[in-house]
Amino acid sequence: MNRKPVVAFLCIQNSCRSQMAEAFGRHLAEDVFVSRSAGTCPADRINPSAQRLMQDMYGIDMEKEGQFPKKLEDLSAVDMVVTMGCGVRCPVLPGVKTLAWEIPDPAGKPDPEFRSIMETIRAQVLALRNQLKGAGTK
Repeated sequence: MNRKPVVAFLCIQNSCRSQMAEAFGRHLAEDVFVSRSAGTCPADRINPSAQRLMQDMYGIDMEKEGQFPKKLEDLSAVDMVVTMGCGVRCPVLPGVKTLAWEIPDPAGKPDPEFRSIMETIRAQVLALRNQLKGAGTK
């Protein structure tokens, strides 16, 4: 059976970077992979700046689309893990292919810097899409 791989974007709080990556994955790469996100110590809600800027810049309402901070143990089986740059505390799933994206945390940053980091995440998701598509993964 040929199925799309499941990619999980992981960080500690699952409130900002990993949530944006999940949303970009759903909107830009759903033809190639299934997007999920989770964290080891999830926050109560998605970062308000991430929510606002994703809506303003891309028309993506993460909460309306059903996104919320999730625990790592709540993830179903995944094929690939992408850590978002949270250093040695980043969650790891043994036996699963892992990519480490060293992306600074935009939480608390002014909007121009936040948007720049958001664009970095968007570009990384598109690059991953192209890499997996080029590898013949569907």
